[in-house]
Amino acid sequence: MFRTLLLRVTLASIICVCAAHAQRPAPAAGAAWTRGGTCYEVFVRSFRDSDGDGIGDLKGLTQQLHYINDGNPRSTRSLGARCIWLMPVAESPSYHGYDVSDYYKVAPAYGTNDDFRRMVAAAHRRGIAVIVDMVLNHTSSEHPWFVQAQRDTASPFRHWYRWSPVQPAQKGPWGQDAWRHSEVRDEWYWGVFWKTMPDLNYATPAVRNEAKRIATFWLKEMGVDGFRLDAVPYLMEEGDSLIGAAGTHAFLREYGAHIRKVAPGAFTVGEVWDGLDKMLPYYPRQLDSYFAFDLSQLLLAAVRTGDAQPLLDRLMRYQREVPRGGYSTFLGNHDQTRALTALGGDVAKARVAATLLLTLPGIPFVYYGEEIGMTGDKPDERLRTPMQWSTGNNAGFTRGTPWEALQPDVATANVAAQDREPASLLNLYRRLIRLRASNAAIVSGTLVPLVASDRRVVAYLRRDGARTALVVANLGAAPARGVTLASADGALPSGTYAARSLIGGPAGSSFRVAADGRVAGYVPLPVLGPLESHVLELTAQPVAPFSASRGRFDKEVRP
Repeated sequence: MFRTLLLRVTLASIICVCAAHAQRPAPAAGAAWTRGGTCYEVFVRSFRDSDGDGIGDLKGLTQQLHYINDGNPRSTRSLGARCIWLMPVAESPSYHGYDVSDYYKVAPAYGTNDDFRRMVAAAHRRGIAVIVDMVLNHTSSEHPWFVQAQRDTASPFRHWYRWSPVQPAQKGPWGQDAWRHSEVRDEWYWGVFWKTMPDLNYATPAVRNEAKRIATFWLKEMGVDGFRLDAVPYLMEEGDSLIGAAGTHAFLREYGAHIRKVAPGAFTVGEVWDGLDKMLPYYPRQLDSYFAFDLSQLLLAAVRTGDAQPLLDRLMRYQREVPRGGYSTFLGNHDQTRALTALGGDVAKARVAATLLLTLPGIPFVYYGEEIGMTGDKPDERLRTPMQWSTGNNAGFTRGTPWEALQPDVATANVAAQDREPASLLNLYRRLIRLRASNAAIVSGTLVPLVASDRRVVAYLRRDGARTALVVANLGAAPARGVTLASADGALPSGTYAARSLIGGPAGSSFRVAADGRVAGYVPLPVLGPLESHVLELTAQPVAPFSASRGRFDKEVRP
């Protein structure tokens, strides 16, 4: 009878978990590296200079690939990231590259197309996928297409842009002046972001075909593994619909299908700078993933305020409504105040933020320097300052004069100093990124929020079949003692569980889950220090065999 009851309880728990999985949207298509991998965003200009001209370049990046991933899965000396996202590397008149003047040529300051191919080959040898920024919404005003279209109204490129003989009353998507006056003739052209960035006209079939030809070139000729698509909501305008128009979605489906046909393993991630409700129309079968800007804001807010409930509530919506693997998470990027600056310079808060980012669902992206606590705030150039490798001359970035002055925190926020310190932020990132790559529960497990008896404490499970990880963090500035955790029914199959740390630190206490699958009154650790986080593996203990002769269960079998 007890066996029958135990079987029923176990089946009920499994059915509960399977039902939760069944309600989730199907997984999105994607590259192999996304299953457990972390992507590292690099601004080539600021990463490493190989020739002393003060500008980072592709040879310098190649020299430092071992820092990102040295190719040894057992090594603890590199970050272990499985992907790099390169901010624009195509030829451009600007320092940032978001106004392309030649889509088929690497910016001369960074090197040559052959330098790029050699870098990609070196990355692939280390197990690093390479995705590049693709700026499709607009070109540079110095691009030959626009130059010809502006000078010659009979040019075949004339219809590649939008023109008006008079200044329309229409404003841009944020109420800005988006019709720009031509410097060649008395007419106006559409440029949402800036006068030197005229928008391409995707109503013209030749433009759509050229965008696909460019993608093919980078996938086939340059060897990249996918793209980060800049500013995708603004690709097409249809009357007063300036953001996320129907034509934009149609083109993204067309573009995504083309990439999947040319390179089935390629990955695409789009910039839709908005919340979940505005992201949902971009599914399914458009791009593979989109950056979850609202989760970034909620995660940082949780660490700042000590209240993670809004973050968990939003994550549960993502879990219900977005295909698995269909969104990408991050703390900050090249357009935003750096994470440590946003957290008031508190390294302990940065540690907690990193732990949450790298143990929650989504495909995580880490902005270069975030792992050593680099700081930075607007203007944009100060968000993109040179990487701080050492305390030596120019932080080991260049032998010359850096294109942009380094941050004043270089004495402590540098790779050399933190590499030697086991408890540094850098080494925490290394442990978390490698844990994510190897632990099935954290890679793809269902998110199960837990309720803590102390509101300052956030706790959640990641469950993937029989594997379970528990993340618990004290977001408060004071110790939290005797905190208990609880859940709804069906959080775990019934049984006794042992806990062990996955990132170093004390093992958690064991606990028992009743037949209803509810976690109740569990104290994982007696004390949670201020801004302290733990990642524990929960392992169900074997059920003792039933002894018919003794009429009881034998002593519990230890693994």
